[in-house]
Amino acid sequence: MWRHHKRCRLQALLNVLIGLSMVGLGLLSVDTIRSLTDIATHAKEGSIIWTAVVLAVVFLLEMCMHIASTWISSVLGVKTQNLMQQFFFRQLIRGKWQGIEKYHSGDVINRLFGDVNDIVDLMTDILPTTVIVITQFIASFIYLYVMDSTLALIVVITSPIFVLLSRVYFRRMRRIVRTIKDSNSAIQAIIQESIQHKMVIKVLGRETSMVDKLEQRQSLLRKQIKTRARFSILSKTLVNIGFAGAFLIALVWGLFQLQAGLITVGVLMAFTQLINRIQRPMLDAARLLPIFVNSMTSCERLMELEELPLEPAEEPILLDGNVGIRFNNVSYQYTQQGRTVIKHFSHDFRPGSFTAILGETGAGKTTLIRMILALISPTEGTAEAYADSNANLNSNANLNPNDNPNANAKPSALNHQLTPALRPNFSYIPQGNTLFSGSIRENLLMGNPEATDEEIHQALHVAMADFVFNLPNGLDTKCAEQGGGLSEGQAQRIAIARAILHPCKVLLLDEATSALDVETEKKLLENIKQHFANSTIIFVTHRLAVVDFTSDVIKMERQTS
Repeated sequence: MWRHHKRCRLQALLNVLIGLSMVGLGLLSVDTIRSLTDIATHAKEGSIIWTAVVLAVVFLLEMCMHIASTWISSVLGVKTQNLMQQFFFRQLIRGKWQGIEKYHSGDVINRLFGDVNDIVDLMTDILPTTVIVITQFIASFIYLYVMDSTLALIVVITSPIFVLLSRVYFRRMRRIVRTIKDSNSAIQAIIQESIQHKMVIKVLGRETSMVDKLEQRQSLLRKQIKTRARFSILSKTLVNIGFAGAFLIALVWGLFQLQAGLITVGVLMAFTQLINRIQRPMLDAARLLPIFVNSMTSCERLMELEELPLEPAEEPILLDGNVGIRFNNVSYQYTQQGRTVIKHFSHDFRPGSFTAILGETGAGKTTLIRMILALISPTEGTAEAYADSNANLNSNANLNPNDNPNANAKPSALNHQLTPALRPNFSYIPQGNTLFSGSIRENLLMGNPEATDEEIHQALHVAMADFVFNLPNGLDTKCAEQGGGLSEGQAQRIAIARAILHPCKVLLLDEATSALDVETEKKLLENIKQHFANSTIIFVTHRLAVVDFTSDVIKMERQTS
């Protein structure tokens, strides 16, 4: 929280200043009401009208402070929440590929919204409120102590009881809140996965079972919330009984003092208001406890995301000339206890070569692509990228430095171990539908934000995606989530065009033509081979027809141990 506090320091400080001002105005209103009452009962000399005017001004200032507090929470609160969400989103995007895989996307989204909101509320509202509550308690106690020390001590005698109850409450409530948050994440995961795979659910006839699964989780959540409510009600009831008893004792004490003629009616009214202003901070503290517990749990959940390993912050490296990839005795396994996916693999993907990688499912083909992209690193052996020193940097017609979004990358002709810094040299077409919601143009510009309409048209033509120009809105045609509104083959070809727009020295395709018919695939492969004549192309596929277009073929076998 301390690390993130600078993002909301202004809002927290303003809330503290406004809160302290309201404490001062509150005590001033108590004193003014006492004076007004004493003047009316002739216990004190003064003007009722002018004293009432002072009281009205105090009330008006308190209203202004409430308005200012609401405005600060609405405007600065949203900004603070956005900044913190951006921080954790950046952590997730820049984190190592394997780190985030253990968290369900629904759980991550729940943390980015619910938990971030809890932490922002804690730092901008709850902590300042705590400072204000303590200040109000101390100031009201001193005021009452000056008026009647015995009464002040009677009122605060409930404090040790409150502290004892709060410690028990905190420990128990923390465990309950964690289970509730985990249940909320599970519910979001069920809903998100069901919407994403709606067609599968319909085809399998599992609509009712998915609703039942959601209801079971929601039922568990309701039970957890009931447990929290029962415990919270019991704790608050005990605290309120203690405070009510203290208030009754203090009131009776004041009435006896009034009957004995030791105090005035105005002082008695001040007594009752001050008792409330001393007990109110304690009650506020009791109400803040659940929020503290909730925020501490949110803090723990966000720390788990913050502690995910990040990729090294390196300056991008753009290799000179044509680029090759060399593996030397590489082995890889995803976990120490898991099987070896790739074992003692060696191969030189020569600059300008077109290689088809064949093999059964689980043979390690996609793992090899991930290793080239430095999403994972070899368990054993070395994997490096190197440049053909005899090649000309501008020999690749597809790589125009003026249009390259990575043009500020550092050129180099040395051999390099495969790291994230080398990704500007690669373009990647993954398996399946990878379009984002938005227009076709927006999807294509992710490949190269500086691409001209002419370059976009050329990329679409190479990718056999000329159908885009026949759509009613052309490039501005909107796509739903995962390319909704387009066929799988259309979405796949647009994804290929996006990769073509991205300037690269190495093109990686992972089952990138699986949704295309044989004739379209052949024409597409011819276009890619011609367009990337000087680039290194690595194509993972199950289709033997691809072999006709390649210069090299690698057959990978599934490792049994």
